[in-house]
Amino acid sequence: MSFDRPPIDVVPVPAGRLLMGSESGRPDERPVHPVELRAFRIGRTPVTRRQFEPFLRARGASPPWWDDPAFGADDQPIVGVTWFEASAFAEWLGAGWRLPTEAEWEWAARGGLVGAATAWGDAVPPDEVPAGALGAPWRVGRGTPNGYGLMDAGTIVHEWCLDWYDATYYAVSAPVDPRGPDEGERRASRGGSWRHHVRWSPPSARSSLPPEYRYADYGFRLACSPG
Repeated sequence: MSFDRPPIDVVPVPAGRLLMGSESGRPDERPVHPVELRAFRIGRTPVTRRQFEPFLRARGASPPWWDDPAFGADDQPIVGVTWFEASAFAEWLGAGWRLPTEAEWEWAARGGLVGAATAWGDAVPPDEVPAGALGAPWRVGRGTPNGYGLMDAGTIVHEWCLDWYDATYYAVSAPVDPRGPDEGERRASRGGSWRHHVRWSPPSARSSLPPEYRYADYGFRLACSPG
């Protein structure tokens, strides 16, 4: 049985030179180092339940929280997926789709700004992040796009990246299109979390998780080559 592949809305990100990291962030964000990146495209928002559902029907299994009504809106981000499932979804979509590297994610999240504290500049836009208690992630695309057109850049959910994570990798990073170390125990992730007291993170902030783990605040967005 075949299932239609869902459309993924992407924005173009130009080639350029990223000063990756932050001298004021955690130790794993240092040293700040220049990285050259080729042009690519990236999802305007994290992948949603609506986009992920055909893949679930094709593979015949659902992640945790799928049947929880609090997580049931079509335009909420898909959560509870492992790194392997996120990668499998990209492969299922077809040639060229993949998770973004850490460098690509940071470059896209910065939106053309150098050294800004947030994806939008010096401050998070008013009402970008819901206030008060939350029992589930809010819906994607409700806020303000950054300079490259990304929505929810650094908010709602941690987003799986392609790379293995290494806290000391920046000291030996490849200078062009880095893809992280060759092996590791944790996969890199980026972004904020609806479950955290502070629900956004700077573009340079790093996180990681073993690739088989599932959390209610872990999702992903996709990248692909220009075209």
